[in-house]
Amino acid sequence: MKYLVFSISATITAMAMVFVPILNTKYQILDTALASVMSSANYSIQSDSMNFGGDRSSSASYTMEDTMGEVATGVSSSTNYAMNAGYQQMQTTYIAVSSAANVTMSPAIGGVSGGTAAGATSFTVTTDDPAGYTGSIQASTSPALVDNASSTAAFADYSPSGANPDFSFTNAATASSFGFSPKGADISARYLDNGTNACGTGSSQTSGACWDGLSTSPKAILSRTTANQPSGTLTTIHFQAASGANHIQPAGTYTATTTVTIVPN
Repeated sequence: MKYLVFSISATITAMAMVFVPILNTKYQILDTALASVMSSANYSIQSDSMNFGGDRSSSASYTMEDTMGEVATGVSSSTNYAMNAGYQQMQTTYIAVSSAANVTMSPAIGGVSGGTAAGATSFTVTTDDPAGYTGSIQASTSPALVDNASSTAAFADYSPSGANPDFSFTNAATASSFGFSPKGADISARYLDNGTNACGTGSSQTSGACWDGLSTSPKAILSRTTANQPSGTLTTIHFQAASGANHIQPAGTYTATTTVTIVPN
């Protein structure tokens, strides 16, 4: 399991949103085997072994899998590498999440006149797990974007008009709101669109489409069912904050903390 924790700050009349990833450690396990991976249209054997014995045993209290006859097995490591040699050692999977660049929302939002500011941050997830991974996003507070000096001043979490994200970001003239839209090859079907006016359907990823609101509960945004090493998959999360022309947003610095969680399947 990997986490990216983003601290988001925004100042009215000089809008700025900064994302700081706390965890950006990458792990890689290099595996070697004197055998081939077998597969067909109906199955795939992740790893095989040349040995003279082995079995899987289980009871109500335990499950054990053993292999006999392999040569030069075990875990080896140095400053530059880590190697898990042997059938049983190879079953460890890794998942890595790159750091995300800081983001400054622009243009500035006027506390009285209103306006819209936008920005984005990206990260790459890499895994050798043949089942892939899932990813979610959540905020530490509700609403997510709150004035540091007063918890009563905030941008409301964006609320789609229906069960799926809104194709277009819509903010009432008398309100303010803060939402997000993920883009990338591994985004969940919820954030795909039909290319014209609806999200949660189709296979398109229209620029500037499919807006959703953050929550203190995890909201699934990524889903992959295969490995993607060594290149990984890039995901970009777009953020937008808006204040209506007939809405007064109190001056101050607004902050949100958002966590992206990546879990291997």
